[in-house]
Amino acid sequence: MKKIILFFALGFIMDNQSHAQIKKIPSAKPGVNYGKEIVATNAISIAKLEKELKGKNVYAGKIQGKVIEVCKKKGCFMTLQRDGDEPIMVRFKDYDFFMPSDIVGKTVIVEGIAKKKEIAVASLQHTAKDLGKTQAEISQITQSKKDISIVADAVLVVK
Repeated sequence: MKKIILFFALGFIMDNQSHAQIKKIPSAKPGVNYGKEIVATNAISIAKLEKELKGKNVYAGKIQGKVIEVCKKKGCFMTLQRDGDEPIMVRFKDYDFFMPSDIVGKTVIVEGIAKKKEIAVASLQHTAKDLGKTQAEISQITQSKKDISIVADAVLVVK
């Protein structure tokens, strides 16, 4: 009998823990912060970021851009628009926060670290899957690529 009670008590505790970890992601309205609190000052554009990274491999600071995609599964990454090139991937430090689906089309400021790096085929395919691409589109990804990626510890919706 003790084992049965212990079993149900353990199940109850685990169920409560799993529900406690589900957080409501606020809608993407101007002024909403995700992650740590930041302000809109001193942010550079995507074009300026690309120039900054021509001379070095890392940039730490704020970057302003327009969100064009967000992970369809749970908002665990987003991409920022880039003129004449593929979008820049933005992931969130330690997966501490997630983005709502209504952030697509919004202008945001991200604060974090941008790096130039080589992105493996498996990672590119995984990202394509999370974006809802078809298996045919995913299968066409056969080569790694050098690109910019950002790990953000904060996102601020500006418009």
